[in-house]
Amino acid sequence: MEVKQNVLYLTTSGNYIARDHLTLRIESEGRLLLTIPIHHIESICSFGQNSFSPHALQLCWENGVTVCFFSETGYFQGRWEGVPNTSVFLRRDQYRSADNPAFAAAISKSIINAKIQNCRTSLLRSARDCDNESEKSELQSRAEELSVILRWLDREASTIDAARGFEGRAATVYFGSFSLMLRHQRDAFAFTVRTRRPPLDRINCLLSFLYALVRHDCIAALTATGLDPFVGFLHAGRPNRPSLALDLMEEFRPAIADRLAITMINRKQINESDFVVRDGGAVEFTPQGRKNVITAYQTRKQDTLTHPLLREEYRYGQLMLVQSRLLARHIRGDLPEYIPFQVK
Repeated sequence: MEVKQNVLYLTTSGNYIARDHLTLRIESEGRLLLTIPIHHIESICSFGQNSFSPHALQLCWENGVTVCFFSETGYFQGRWEGVPNTSVFLRRDQYRSADNPAFAAAISKSIINAKIQNCRTSLLRSARDCDNESEKSELQSRAEELSVILRWLDREASTIDAARGFEGRAATVYFGSFSLMLRHQRDAFAFTVRTRRPPLDRINCLLSFLYALVRHDCIAALTATGLDPFVGFLHAGRPNRPSLALDLMEEFRPAIADRLAITMINRKQINESDFVVRDGGAVEFTPQGRKNVITAYQTRKQDTLTHPLLREEYRYGQLMLVQSRLLARHIRGDLPEYIPFQVK
């Protein structure tokens, strides 16, 4: 377990979390592992089977600390929080907007546009770093294919379903050349097709886990802004599905999660010894592998960049909150359109 940037990560199963006045006690098999004052953390990410006492959960919601539950492979299972201190007027505007087909289609189209743009930027970045001329040419060709899809999206996507169709085409192009962005460990991280629940190879295990971390941060950002993370525009609403968080994270998948996965593999910050293969073919992290990814993700969130729209410097870890606020302003009618985050 680790505390990173005010987030407590319980990366292994079998822990018991109890309350001791204003402190959380993390125990395992009767042995005290960690004590942490509640005011030192903002949220808890629990992976696997961990138990919280009722008093510990009460301490969390009394102090605005959310508890997110994930499977050992990083699949989001649920979220515990107190009554949200949010603007009912903003949420009413959000629900009305989500039921407006034209409004929802416009936001969905913007999100998909930014996602494809960020995928294209990632391909071109890898092409610049590539020493193999044949592979460089292939990456540049795939980036041009995404440019064509972007033009089609702009001209022809008048509905959400149409926009989703172009998103699917772009994903086929992008993930079809994903392995070319890896300069090292290609055999260990061979990529053929995107698989989930469970991931069937190491690269899909790594991507799914990083997406889970991004999704957690998107839910937290939307909740802090006053938006309902379960009512989205691009992703259809389903029970226990944080649709708006899934919408928001689309622009961050290639820009943060995918690039971090590529960097970790190329720098050999993670290798095949950080994974185990279960019966049936499911691939999971070792406890140390999971810690390595969490550490790299939190380190990445401290990097800074100038926001392309606001022209101000932010940490990567602040971008989800910045975009949530821009989205809220658009829903309120203060901004004429929502401009997703795009890497330059």
